Amino acid sequence: MNSSVEHLSPTTSSARFSLPSKSTAGPKPNIYERNLNKTRVAEVSAASLSFLFSEVVQYTQKRVSGVNDLERRLNTLGYRVGVRVLELTAYRAESSLKAPKREIRLLPALMAIHTQIWRAVYGRPADAIEKSVENVDEYMIIDNDPLIERHISVPRDLSGLSCSSFSAGIVEAVLDGLGFPARVTAHHTPTSTHPTRTTILIKLEKSVLDREDVLK
Repeated sequence: MNSSVEHLSPTTSSARFSLPSKSTAGPKPNIYERNLNKTRVAEVSAASLSFLFSEVVQYTQKRVSGVNDLERRLNTLGYRVGVRVLELTAYRAESSLKAPKREIRLLPALMAIHTQIWRAVYGRPADAIEKSVENVDEYMIIDNDPLIERHISVPRDLSGLSCSSFSAGIVEAVLDGLGFPARVTAHHTPTSTHPTRTTILIKLEKSVLDREDVLK
């Protein structure tokens, strides 16, 4: 009996249990304390972004009544993201440039969206920017291979869906923030070489064109 008690005793048993030792590592970095100007460590992989966006689309799809409603909600979500992207890019510009400036002309603002905003969100600039030959108040940003649509399969009953309505919302928010109010929509314009090619159509308000005429 005594030997059995000794065998089970935690002081004599070879298989002892111990509490985990306290970590000597310092406190984990707080996301709110990160340097906003260091972009390299803040990058997210394309696979992670695509997976997250596909989950957003599936979640939203279950709560809408049709294609138009789904595109509207994706546009609204993109608008919220665009507001924050504009704030972030403006902050970085002010921190890195000795004399940062705000664009007050339309074409430089569109080029900034085509290059800087697209790179901040998708890691590369858009493929082209064009002006409509039919309507003076329309411009187009072309993306031959939208990152957020690479891993999304649209069912037949939603064949008219353009998930790039999310990108259109980002563009609309940036234009509003810069003082160029417009209605922005996304449209599939596939070609033989770029089957997922998308056009972000920007339809400017009349006040923007009137201001451009004054500034000429």
